[in-house]
Amino acid sequence: MSMLPTTMNFFIMLGAAVCAWLFGAMYYGTLGKAWVAAQGSTMEEFKAKQADNVGKISAQIPFVLALIAELIMAYVLYGLMKHVAHTGPLTVWNGLISGAFIWLGFILTSIAVNNAFTGRKVMLTVIDAGHWLGVTLIIGAILGAFAS
Repeated sequence: MSMLPTTMNFFIMLGAAVCAWLFGAMYYGTLGKAWVAAQGSTMEEFKAKQADNVGKISAQIPFVLALIAELIMAYVLYGLMKHVAHTGPLTVWNGLISGAFIWLGFILTSIAVNNAFTGRKVMLTVIDAGHWLGVTLIIGAILGAFAS
């Protein structure tokens, strides 16, 4: 069996990635000040750093990178859900379970280790891991609902 999606499933993956990306915009839009504080910075310092980076790197690149990453996540999660028999048929529930397992097994663990070694505050791990939990659940639910 091939892991390659059909054209229809590609558009569903793209839709799932866009929905996850929009969730991230709302999530960090709401938690932006707490996220900056968890990095050990103030909003003024953060904005000054962002202004210094203009010209070095486009301010849009992280947003484009996030969408590309979420599209890759949707592709890989689709392949796992479609071809690994741990959950059964594609359903919203099985998509949520798969997304939660991916988050717990790979994303949360990676963020926690990276932040611990760099001496970051626990709240930064909580905020960032919460975002990626939402992303994997959204992608999994959409794939489970529509990408059979």
